[in-house]
Parts: sequence; C-alpha cells; structure tokens
Amino acid sequence: MLSNDFIDLLKILIRQPCVVGAEHSFFRALQRELEERGADVYWYEGLLVAQGKNPFSVMYSAHIDRHGLICTGPNEFQFAAFISANRTDLLNNSVSEELMTKVTQRFQAAPVFAYEPWSGAYRGSGVIKNSYICEYRNNLIFEIDGLEDVVAGTPIAFKDKLRIKDGRLVGQLDNVISAATLVHLFSLGFEGTVFFTAQEEAGKSWRYLLEWFRRFGGSTNRLFVVDTSPFPDTEAANNQLLVLREKDANAEFNTESTRMIENLCIERQVSYLFKDKYVEQENDRLLARGERPRSIGSTELGRIIAASNGLVDGTTIQVPTTDYHTMDESASWESIDAFINLLSSLADEIKS
Repeated sequence: MLSNDFIDLLKILIRQPCVVGAEHSFFRALQRELEERGADVYWYEGLLVAQGKNPFSVMYSAHIDRHGLICTGPNEFQFAAFISANRTDLLNNSVSEELMTKVTQRFQAAPVFAYEPWSGAYRGSGVIKNSYICEYRNNLIFEIDGLEDVVAGTPIAFKDKLRIKDGRLVGQLDNVISAATLVHLFSLGFEGTVFFTAQEEAGKSWRYLLEWFRRFGGSTNRLFVVDTSPFPDTEAANNQLLVLREKDANAEFNTESTRMIENLCIERQVSYLFKDKYVEQENDRLLARGERPRSIGSTELGRIIAASNGLVDGTTIQVPTTDYHTMDESASWESIDAFINLLSSLADEIKS
C-alpha cells in the first residue's frame, strides 16, 4: 500500500515545473527533499547525484524533465524537447514523436504557466488556444491566451496536480513518478547512488550521465534506469504490474541484471512483461496486415550502453502507463507500489 509520505512527496514534485532544457528549479526542489532525508547531494551539468552511506552498492537513474513548451517568438510556442535537441522538423522516427503528433489536439485549452528556469519564479499563466503542425517548419506550434508578453526563451510548463481516480494516479507522470520513488527510497534507508538526469526527452541525458561514470565510475558500473512505459489503454497497462526490457533500438541490456529483476518479480509474484518482445509481437501483426511497424523504443540506458564501450551497462524497470506524454497519463496504485517495493528489495539484495 502506498504510504501517505510518498503521495505527499509526489504532490509536491508534480507541481514543480521541469520543462526540457529548463530543469534547474526542479533540481533545487529535489535537493531540498533529498537532504531532508539524509542524502549527500552533488550538482553537475545536466545531472543531480544523491548518495547514501554505500554509494557503489546499487545505482539507479531517472530522467526528471517533462514535456512543455518554450517561447520562440511573439505569442509563438514550440515543444521544448525539439528546441532543446536543436530539432527543426518532425521525422516520425521515434515512439515519442509519433505519439506527440497524434496527441497535439489533446492540449487544447490546457492551462500553462511561464517560469524563470533557475529559480522557478512564476512569470504568468495562460491557456492553450490552438496547436498545429506548421507546414513551413514541419513542427508543432502552439498559441496561448494570456502569455502574449512572454519573451523568447521562456519555458512554459503545463499546470498540473496529482489526481487519484479509479485506483490510478493521474497527471503528467513521465518521469516525476520515478523521481519521487527514488527520493522516497532514502526515507526507507537506501544507501546507494541515485542519478537525476536532464533533457532525456531531447535525447541528451545519457551524455551527462556518461561523463559522471568517466570521472568517478568503478570497475562495475551496473545501472538500473527507471521510467514509465506507455500502453494504448488501461486494459493493456493493467495486464502487468511492471515492464522490463532485454534491449532497445540502441543496444542489448545486461542479461545478468535483467534476469535478476525477473527473478525478483517471480519470487514476489509481481506480474511483468518484456516491452521489446511485446512491440516485436505487435509488429508481426502489423506487418501481416501490410501496416508500418513501430519502433521498439530508444531509451537513456540503450544510448549510454552503446556509447560507453563497455564502461556502463545495466537494465531497466518501468511502470506501465496510459495516455503517454499528456496531462492524463495514469498508472495503477498497485503498479507503483510494486515498483517501490521492487527497487527497495533489489537494493537490499545487492547490499547483502
């Protein structure tokens, strides 16, 4: 059963803005919560590191950036992830791009607010009145009522708060749910290291993380990356409590680490699914109908494994969600409870 302490923490963090490329104010909020729980906290470019008494016992990582907008001209706003990644067009070559193209209209009438990226100071609020794909720039453009005076470069966050409905937590969960979980672990006596990375939605976070391992990593850099994993509807998401992977589009994951997580799930009777196998099976059906197959996904872990030349490996543990990259992303109470318990159990098992 989820504790009130965890729910209270998640409520605090979900209201803190953390638009891709403008994460500093969220790092400040995390630092406060982590230090209150006894962690030693260190800042690096694009990375916040929290450590307990035995930092190399187990290492978890979660990206903390969330989708939002950035002002790019007078009353003109674009997806911050594309600006941060220096992208000027949509190629539809990743899961997130495909989904964002589909859900553009879901942000119609969504409340938003502008903020100062370092301090998080409030700079005004508004409501999205229109969103479309510009035929000249082939990118998502938003128009907002109420923020006409905001200058270019200002981040715009979706106004959000945690909702609980029909046994599910609802909000812009990717990836604040993982961030809250990793902070909460320190309340449970966690002694390892946690990495909070910036700009994952822009495909940059792995670089910041790899730099840390190049400077400080040991001979065994086994990393467990935690995140959400999208499913088309609640029924599909509820078929398993947790999502694992053996690979992504970039690299094979560490087999020993993956089997360790799978065995923990079996021992604790936690249902799970391998997302790469799930997508491949779906693609077989799509191809049989003459339809275009889907990407198996590109993850932070796959990128760092591919680029590190053996310096870093590991596996992923994810929470199944619905309505990915929207204000209505949801995860079941039971999945999040299993997620917290598994991460805590894994840390205890490795330490012992």
